[in-house]
Amino acid sequence: MTTHESLWKWIPRLSIIGIVLALYLAYSFLVPEPVKVCTINASINCDPVTKGSLALWYGIPVAFIGLLGYMTILVASLKRMTKLTLGMTAFGMLFCLRLTILEIFVERIICPVCVLCQLIMATVFVLSLMIFLKERKAR
Repeated sequence: MTTHESLWKWIPRLSIIGIVLALYLAYSFLVPEPVKVCTINASINCDPVTKGSLALWYGIPVAFIGLLGYMTILVASLKRMTKLTLGMTAFGMLFCLRLTILEIFVERIICPVCVLCQLIMATVFVLSLMIFLKERKAR
């Protein structure tokens, strides 16, 4: 069985990976001609998320939202703030899921970096939910 302590250790590690991915998306958003690491072909690339119709959400770059989210999760998890960590990961998972649905069904592309972000966020959400439930049960 997974210990409470090991669950807390994984969240910051995964958050740091998420920060790196969000930094790449932010770089791609800001630089006119970025190095296109995730451009594989017309159907598998990050362009709609960094340069296209999905790049902004209410005028804010989605990469910056992701970066802020992962940074908040990192700090909250290091401070062992269970409810904030759970709330931020729930929001992040829904935000990533919304973006993934728009990528696939509207833009008809798959952003590899975004898929990695979605997997990381889903994993961090499950970990934070497990922590929340363990702490609730212990009360």
